[in-house]
Amino acid sequence: MKNLALLFFLLITLQLISQTEKEKVEATVKKSTIESHIYFLADDSLKGRETGTAENKIAAAYLANTLKKFGVKPIPGTDSYYQRVPLTKTPSVKNANLNIDGKNYPQLAVLQANDIDFTGDAIFLGYGLENDYEGKNTEGKIIIIKAGDANTNTAQAAFGLREQKQQFAARNGVKAIIELVDTNENVWAFIDHNFNADKLEIASKNIASENKNPAYLWVFDPKGLNAKNLESKNNHNIQLQLEKPAITEIISQNVIGIVEGTDAKLKDEYIIYAAHYDHVGIGAPDQTGDTIYNGARDNAVGTTTVLSMAENLAKYPTKRSALFILFTGEEKGLLGSKYYIENPVLPLNKMVFCFNSDNGGYNDTSITTIIGLERTTASKNIKDAATAFSLRATDDPAPEQGLFDRSDNVHFAKAGIPAPTYSLGFTSFDAEITKYYHQASDEADTLDFDYLLKFFKSYVLSGRLIGNDSEKPIWTKGDKYEAAGKSLYEN
Repeated sequence: MKNLALLFFLLITLQLISQTEKEKVEATVKKSTIESHIYFLADDSLKGRETGTAENKIAAAYLANTLKKFGVKPIPGTDSYYQRVPLTKTPSVKNANLNIDGKNYPQLAVLQANDIDFTGDAIFLGYGLENDYEGKNTEGKIIIIKAGDANTNTAQAAFGLREQKQQFAARNGVKAIIELVDTNENVWAFIDHNFNADKLEIASKNIASENKNPAYLWVFDPKGLNAKNLESKNNHNIQLQLEKPAITEIISQNVIGIVEGTDAKLKDEYIIYAAHYDHVGIGAPDQTGDTIYNGARDNAVGTTTVLSMAENLAKYPTKRSALFILFTGEEKGLLGSKYYIENPVLPLNKMVFCFNSDNGGYNDTSITTIIGLERTTASKNIKDAATAFSLRATDDPAPEQGLFDRSDNVHFAKAGIPAPTYSLGFTSFDAEITKYYHQASDEADTLDFDYLLKFFKSYVLSGRLIGNDSEKPIWTKGDKYEAAGKSLYEN
């Protein structure tokens, strides 16, 4: 009887604690505040927040001022919320002309530009992988290849293999790579917008080494018709003109703030709350003539998730400390997060969890989707928080897309820090997602703010539960980043 009474007491106590945590969330997370942040960040005046633009800096200033207003502290040892991120900018290639066997190919995406004015023979070289070079002399020549590999020829596969193919080509003395990409108009528009735009890289990158790489072009090849025609013979007559633009240096910024934890011991452990605030800027006009890619879902929503966390923790700190990082340059190749990992403001081994938030869209308002939900021991806290606000936490519905390794969280995961990504609810990459993802239609007034209110509350409660949990979150056994985690934390 005594044990039963004790159990009852403990259950009541846990319920009261849980209710208190929920009330703390509801005290700060308001629909009007959410709307205010998202409408500002996705406003036409910010012109899509492209990294390196004045409008991107305006967004950064808004974020820094908002953190300051909440009472979040600046970067330790400074009075600033800005981490300078030095970048090099290579303007888009204006002069790129390709003709193969008398046929012009106007739809090109330039992945690597070198100064080239070439007329002569080109070799068709399969997929351009290591075994394709066996017995072939490619020194100083141009190769024509198919996208992907024998298992998959999608644009995503081509993207994933591009560095590997360029390395093989450089090793074999290739002058330029022409890769035929079989995809549809929508995907090609996305490729065209990203690769034919100005290119940004972290300034410390070894430019001299990259200049030794062969030029690299993607050619739009719907249904693979050109590939089928060209692979019928080995040699082709090619004309290729490329002009490498001049490189300049620019400065962008990560926005960073800190809230110290309340527990004498646990405050030395930090939860990172992260999102990228940049988007893709100005692009091709849609059917209405709109050219501004506002990025409400991607990633004004994610940015606001972090701001909601910051406001809450500044008022009601958890036992663990909080580090808020809003990244620049995600759309340019995860640049801000890469720079941060190489230049952290606090030791990485003090960071016990990175709760990233990134979004493409949603097609199910009854769930929140966490990429990597079951890959860390924080999954129960995340599920419980979603349930508290009538949502259900679900894991990655499309693991074949490799989403875990395509957002800022991956740099932290590689360092060993458990790092899932918290996203709007989606069950597949259907038309409802692609309608808005990297499109001019991704406007604030297309969002369901009743759903978003529950979404933000769930994220904030998740953070609170993780921040107060006596058990430090770790990678689940057997995860591919488990070894990195053990190395980082030396256990």
